[in-house]
Amino acid sequence: MPERPLVPGGRRRHRGTGPGGTALRRALVLALALPVTSAALAGPSAFAAGNPTGTTAGNPTAGRTLGADDRQMVANLEARVVDARLGSKVGGVVLDPDSDTTLWDHDGATALMPASNTKLATATAALTVLGPDHRFTTRVVYGNGTLTLVGGGDRTLTGADLAELARTAVAGLKAAGLTTVKVAVDDSLFGEPALAEGWNTGYYPDSVAPVRALVVDGHGVQDTSIDAGQAFARQLAAAGVTVDGAVTRAQADPGAFPVARHLSAPLSDIVHTMIKVSDNNIAETLLRTTALAAGRPATFEGGTDVVRQVLSTRYGVPLDNFVIHDGSGLSRANRIPAATLAEILELLTQPRNSATLGSILDGLPVSGEAGSTLGPEWGRFDDVNSRCAVGKVHAKTGTLTGAIALSGLTQGKDGRWKVFAFIENDSTANPSDIKDAMDGLAATVNGCWA
Repeated sequence: MPERPLVPGGRRRHRGTGPGGTALRRALVLALALPVTSAALAGPSAFAAGNPTGTTAGNPTAGRTLGADDRQMVANLEARVVDARLGSKVGGVVLDPDSDTTLWDHDGATALMPASNTKLATATAALTVLGPDHRFTTRVVYGNGTLTLVGGGDRTLTGADLAELARTAVAGLKAAGLTTVKVAVDDSLFGEPALAEGWNTGYYPDSVAPVRALVVDGHGVQDTSIDAGQAFARQLAAAGVTVDGAVTRAQADPGAFPVARHLSAPLSDIVHTMIKVSDNNIAETLLRTTALAAGRPATFEGGTDVVRQVLSTRYGVPLDNFVIHDGSGLSRANRIPAATLAEILELLTQPRNSATLGSILDGLPVSGEAGSTLGPEWGRFDDVNSRCAVGKVHAKTGTLTGAIALSGLTQGKDGRWKVFAFIENDSTANPSDIKDAMDGLAATVNGCWA
């Protein structure tokens, strides 16, 4: 059966705002200063309200008649979720978004360490608060004999972008008859970098760099701002301008003369990349800029507070047992139930959210897609049970020591799109074997492993 378009079609039940909807919307606008988008304030989904989670080997579809394909899928999941490779601490949920039905639930409400599946929540909040067309601005200003490179939170700034800023700055300096200049960096948009709760010092700078508002070429160094300033100074020197002294950190004077600026790609493109390759640094930068746009401090706490408010108040996602301390999912103190991840993913299937959240859906890695976290270079969907699902599963991966997750969408054997979320914690099996078992669960939802 050829794959239908990724956004499910067919009947879509409109979910009303429920009592107090106007007041909730007003409160959210006042609290978060959200941009106007096409997404309406949504109440809790039928999955949350009518289909309680947390049933182990239970029947969340009691009172409903499942088709033969879904009955077989549920039976297979019940048998395969107890695979020894997954261990005993596993949460899983499968939804049919077209009918607002929970097809299968295995400890779906249990709080588990989600690893990089946390990025689904971060991306949803960033796109909602900032808007998919938001662009990050990096500026160069001049004052008191100093060119200051001002960071705007653009984690995607490249050496070529920096070179263009330098060329524009040099042209302005030479037009003014200036051949010598000091160079400073201003990364005051974000506060001092810090470790999130649940991080360890070994994360810096390989897994994630200290979170600053200025970085070039994604360099994994302790001080990305000074590193960018030094690269900028080299560009100036190569163009014939003498740089006086070492690059320093200083807040730009509000009256400094604007010299050059660079705009990033739209946020939708940046989120697409973050989801596709699971970029921790982009996620942490987005958490801070989302906090700022909502009028909160650019901290882990400010960002995670906004994520919770957006999910619960804007979209009606229930947050029982939901605890996050960062935007990337590196925190070992994060806890998100599989049911909540499924709720977030279900938002992507609703046409009214496509303009705002579509880049998350488009960015989900596809099973077997080279260059993504589900690519063959990561050993995904390459065993005898899951190979049949290559090209058929769209899902976000998550991997930490002691935690592996896979949450996404796939078209079932009956031709209907299914939303699924699987998380395991504390399995002692080899991680590659755990991933094979997890891929097998996704292939089971797809129905190709019947």
